[in-house]
Amino acid sequence: MERTLVILKPDTVNRALVGKITRRFEEKGLKIVAMKMMHLNPETLHLHYAHHKGKPFFGGLVKFMSSIPSVVMVLEGKDSVEVVRKMVGATNGREAMPGTIRGDLSLSAQSNLVHASATTDEAEKEIEMFFANEEVMGYEKMNFDIIYSDDEKV
Repeated sequence: MERTLVILKPDTVNRALVGKITRRFEEKGLKIVAMKMMHLNPETLHLHYAHHKGKPFFGGLVKFMSSIPSVVMVLEGKDSVEVVRKMVGATNGREAMPGTIRGDLSLSAQSNLVHASATTDEAEKEIEMFFANEEVMGYEKMNFDIIYSDDEKV
């Protein structure tokens, strides 16, 4: 099964939406294999958002993401990177489709509630950035037998 990183951003914590958004991932059938609350520091954020350095919004993004704690989690499931990206929706909440997390709960491009890894390679690097190996739990999820057909459990 594939793993992906999700960050419930400071606006999610501040708006008391952590449970609501986490519930959506769980109801979809994704397995939480790691989760913790962290106050993200600017050094980590500079590494995490290195691809945005030099863009006009970069300083504001780092300030926003380090303003209050975030909830960082690793989700596991078949094609989890793609599934989570679809669930999260377009970056700008005003443009995100209804039914997505951002489409239902966000009106902003920056305060858009959730970061989700864009690729499997990115997910692997991000998980290593935020979690030690022993913090990511492997366990049998009882309802995976119901969620996936036999040929999808590979």
